Amino acid sequence: MERTLVLIKPDGIQRGLVGEVTKRFETKGLKLVGMKMMTLEDAVVLEHYAHLVDKPFFAGVKKFMQSTPVIAQCWEGVDAVSAVRIVVGITKAREADCGSIRGDLSMGFQCNVVHASDSTDTAKREVERFFKPEEIYEYDKTEYMHVYTDDEM
Repeated sequence: MERTLVLIKPDGIQRGLVGEVTKRFETKGLKLVGMKMMTLEDAVVLEHYAHLVDKPFFAGVKKFMQSTPVIAQCWEGVDAVSAVRIVVGITKAREADCGSIRGDLSMGFQCNVVHASDSTDTAKREVERFFKPEEIYEYDKTEYMHVYTDDEM
């Protein structure tokens, strides 16, 4: 089973979309194994957005991501990274497919409700960045018998 990170961004918090976003992943059949609300400290923002630090818009990203707490979620499932990316939709929300979180719930590029890990390698690093090992929960999801066949797990 793969694990991946989802951050519900400040716009998702402010617009009251936490339940809707969470429901989309639950409905898909993914397993929530970690969740917490947190304020992003400078060090976390700098590490998480290290690939953007030299961009002229980084200060705006940093300000936005620190404008309210975010909700960090760790989701688990078969091919969880790609499944979450499909549910989330493309970054430029006004061009995202209808039915995706971004396609249905947002119009912006930065204000696009959620962040989701873009690869299995990134997901591993991001889950470790936002969650301590003891904040990730192992449990049997009884509905898996209705989500996957035995040969998929």
